[in-house]
Amino acid sequence: MRVVILGGSGFIGTALTSHLTSRGDDVVIPSRHPSTFSPSHNREFRSWDGRNAQGLAEILEGADGVVNLLGENIAAGRWSPEQKIRIVQSRLDAGSALVAALEMLSTRPRTLIQASATGYYGFWADAASAPDCTEERGGGSGFLAETAAQWEDSTQKAEELGMRRCIIRTAPVLAPQGGILSRIMPVFRLGLGGPVGSGKQPFAWIHLDDEVAAITFLLDHGELSGPFNLAAPEHATMSTFVHALSHALNRPAWLPVPGGLLRLAFGDMATELILAGQKVSPVRLLEHGFLFQHPTLASALVF
Repeated sequence: MRVVILGGSGFIGTALTSHLTSRGDDVVIPSRHPSTFSPSHNREFRSWDGRNAQGLAEILEGADGVVNLLGENIAAGRWSPEQKIRIVQSRLDAGSALVAALEMLSTRPRTLIQASATGYYGFWADAASAPDCTEERGGGSGFLAETAAQWEDSTQKAEELGMRRCIIRTAPVLAPQGGILSRIMPVFRLGLGGPVGSGKQPFAWIHLDDEVAAITFLLDHGELSGPFNLAAPEHATMSTFVHALSHALNRPAWLPVPGGLLRLAFGDMATELILAGQKVSPVRLLEHGFLFQHPTLASALVF
């Protein structure tokens, strides 16, 4: 299988590329700076500016599938008005260019995997009152929910072009080499970790291995389409996550981080991304036989 991965040099994209190439698939990664990466016999980096549809169409020629992970990191910094624009526009630009490129092709990839996030459902500050968000639930309110909805809609036209489209609503991804763990593990190793806000907020999560396996599962199963929650089946709160991490590292978790301090430092980002979350169930993946390698925090937080 020949797969084009937009965002293939990012945290998830790098792991997905390694997995696909290890099983013999060919992966092509559009990049603004292809010369900075080392190609291999089945991994190729091609020059693309992130917007030009004609250039992307040439890269898509002969592909069996395309995975669109491209977008500004939502946790890269405080959500200033300018940063919010970058977060949204980076996703819309990529989606628009991808659709325009697909329209130019006489023979299109069979499959599009479109990234989204569990933030699509909205946010809740207390897991006790949070609904169980399955794929049937509609979108919520707030910046994350609105951004995720626009991200999903940006490539909706691919379905009209006859392509199979799967939407992956991904929870925070756990792995030591990136994402949330790479930021907080150094603090916990120093013994300075602790409860975040009330600790009652729901915390949806997925291990990187399962994220990659789920995307591969959707690429391989041509009968599947529509939205899929990429989140572990075990529901957690921020408190249970913090205690599981401290146990895994054999370090105390005693230093609380007050919600007011987080709001002062991060503004809206703290309100939606840190002090609130979603309770999410991967109903459709489980219904179709996907098996999680790390279904619990205890199995995911092994270092």
